[in-house]
Amino acid sequence: MEIHGKTRFVIHKHTKGSETHWDLMIEWGEKLKTWRLENPPEKLASEKIKATLIFDHDKKFLTYQGPVNNGKGNVEIVDEGTCIIESAAEKELKINFNGRKLKNNFRLVQQENNWFFEPIIT
Repeated sequence: MEIHGKTRFVIHKHTKGSETHWDLMIEWGEKLKTWRLENPPEKLASEKIKATLIFDHDKKFLTYQGPVNNGKGNVEIVDEGTCIIESAAEKELKINFNGRKLKNNFRLVQQENNWFFEPIIT
């Protein structure tokens, strides 16, 4: 992974029937690197949570809200802003977020086959 410096991000609340999860999308060149999160942005500042790396999304999702999956689901933007990728390695990203809800330093780290999202406490 390359270091990109300042870039944009968005968090979607993704609902499909009675199931809800959140998608963290970080602008990465011409695509959005995307991680599925089980917790909303309000809870991310204090907890280490599993973050499942899923397929890259099109940049239109930086602003898109509405139906997805042929109308079987819906996405709603719950946070957005800019972030600075402080460092990027194959298995770890350190990122400073400046969103409406998500603020401060976090890391995405891969441990074995799983990714985790956690605050960096200094």
